Amino acid sequence: MMPKYYIGTAGWSYADWVNVFYTGEQSQDYNWLEYYSKYFNCVEINTSYYTYVSPTLIGLWVSRVEGRDDFLFTLKLHQDFTHKRDYDDEKIKKVRSQLEVLNYNGRLGGLLIQFPYSFILNKNSGIHLKKLVDTFGQFPCYVEFRHDSWFKDDIPERVAGLGVTLCSIDQPQIGSSIRFEPKVYNGRAYIRFHGRNEEAWLHSIRHFNKKQTYEQQNERYRYLYSPGELKEIQLQIEKAESRAREIYVIMNNHPGGYAPANALRLIHLLEDKETVSVPDTPIRRLNALFDIADN
Repeated sequence: MMPKYYIGTAGWSYADWVNVFYTGEQSQDYNWLEYYSKYFNCVEINTSYYTYVSPTLIGLWVSRVEGRDDFLFTLKLHQDFTHKRDYDDEKIKKVRSQLEVLNYNGRLGGLLIQFPYSFILNKNSGIHLKKLVDTFGQFPCYVEFRHDSWFKDDIPERVAGLGVTLCSIDQPQIGSSIRFEPKVYNGRAYIRFHGRNEEAWLHSIRHFNKKQTYEQQNERYRYLYSPGELKEIQLQIEKAESRAREIYVIMNNHPGGYAPANALRLIHLLEDKETVSVPDTPIRRLNALFDIADN
């Protein structure tokens, strides 16, 4: 029996998606989400990594996807918990209130706990991880490590023993970064694609902690996966299908509208559809999506 696929992007509110994915008339954030939900059944909220989004705003987002019964949100945990490690009961309460709105409305896919490359396996990091899982473990949790120290020996199984799903990620193979290998933990797979722009990724590392514009910070994610690469990815993901109830596929290569273009083709491949709904916008030209469009 095939698992349920949730395929979408990391975020939806990008100005450079206008006149690429969104039409010119889709000029407001909330209209964008309603439009987005016509084509995808999930989205990763990444604004919550930078700010504590109000439950009222999240409720408004929920109202924008009423036309899609199977649509889910996953929420990215605020950087105070994962990168700065500086949080208190008030901040915990704020995150829980966000999750509870989504959960109450039947729209919660889970909580993404993304750690930086510098989060290396040791006693202190292990204690910190368990503390976060104990804090939010009543919700589905997806843990993203970027350093391969977490994937040696039986460490992944021990982490999964906490009741969480370890993310599989695709990114340039630099230093001790982890290699792409879709895995299932506790019945779920959560797969994130950051692109393969090695040159921009190295540039970002060299300029770490230096002042950069928004465009400079996100240049490392500017990568359009080719149809051949996506076919290879499909075959790798399908190896894990038999062990999963749910598989989340999140494209984070957002600059230029590349993420929705690649996500549309992965819907076509992974859900074995002859055609998929593709907006009548310039995004059809990315990866030549004309061949899978149903209109």
